[in-house]
Amino acid sequence: MPDEKFRFLHTMLRVRDLQRSLDFYCNKLGMKLLRQKDYPGGKFTLAFIGYGAEENNTVIELTYNWDQTEDYELGNGYGHIALGVHDIYNICEELKADGVEITREPGPMKHGQTVIAFVRDPDGYAIELIERR
Repeated sequence: MPDEKFRFLHTMLRVRDLQRSLDFYCNKLGMKLLRQKDYPGGKFTLAFIGYGAEENNTVIELTYNWDQTEDYELGNGYGHIALGVHDIYNICEELKADGVEITREPGPMKHGQTVIAFVRDPDGYAIELIERR
């Protein structure tokens, strides 16, 4: 591996229900729970999930604040997380059957040929699926 000045480590998402989010990302999108730690003094839990070890892969940090009682505002600056998939049509059918909200059915993007779809996680975050051949 070349000597890198910077390396992308993770993206953090705040979640309202950690178990529901872990179910979505791990059981529906096939990620693995890499590590999880409670911070009682700060009243929060961090869970790191992804498709491989953090040493070699970018992962997602799910932050669960124990006292959060209201929904988070996603804002208009957030776009989406993108995941590469094989057989996007079949994957979307499986996700739909598993109760995942498909917000854009699979098909070619508007001004190109790449086949994409969008799903929404339990907290409303957009996830783009991109067909990889």
